[in-house]
Amino acid sequence: MLKLDILILSVHPDDAELGCAGTILKHIALGKKVGVVDLTRGELGTRGSAELRDQEAAASAKILGLAVRENLELPDGFFENTKEYQLKVIEVIRKYQPEILISNAYYDRHPDHGRANQLVEASVFLSGLRKIETYINDELQQVWRPGLLLSFIQDEYIKPDILIDVTDYWDKKIESINAFGSQFYNPNWKNEPQTYISSPEFIQRIDARAREFGKVINVKYAEGFTSRRILGVDNLFNLL
Repeated sequence: MLKLDILILSVHPDDAELGCAGTILKHIALGKKVGVVDLTRGELGTRGSAELRDQEAAASAKILGLAVRENLELPDGFFENTKEYQLKVIEVIRKYQPEILISNAYYDRHPDHGRANQLVEASVFLSGLRKIETYINDELQQVWRPGLLLSFIQDEYIKPDILIDVTDYWDKKIESINAFGSQFYNPNWKNEPQTYISSPEFIQRIDARAREFGKVINVKYAEGFTSRRILGVDNLFNLL
């Protein structure tokens, strides 16, 4: 079994890169094992295809240095917060037993994002219940509930509960985003349909948001996260 320190469960390939690639890179540099499980293949996206996005996700995983990346292949656009899909998410949580789990934003312009957040939040709780039995390779899985559940911030403005300095990892974050050449600004795709996220202004907005968050904590770039529960530290100097 590969035990992860941090698991990102996000709905579309590229959500993790946009939302928390800097945090991923920073913690891998600190020696932590980090993995990403995409809930869907993003097959309803206007540009590209599921097969191409599989390749892009694999390329980005190498850039980030992920310990694992896999895909649950839930139906893009049509998954729901139901028992069927909860059990699939529970299985992957118990498989990797992360200490920290990060998922999509509470709400966003894309309805999949908030719905994925609800699915993951429910599954995190249920994953700790011993009377819910799940199996992998015909073996009963150990119950597991991560100690911390965070949500990254996406297109809509949501006030963060915590900010992480990712200044040293910003360029590599952008490199991981650019691995998804079918989705974001790519002059080689000028004859393809243009979308909200394929314009050069979209990445500029990502940069501006991170600079805005960074200003709050006196660094150049930061990523923001929200938490349903109050966060605490054991030493005030950890807040500097």
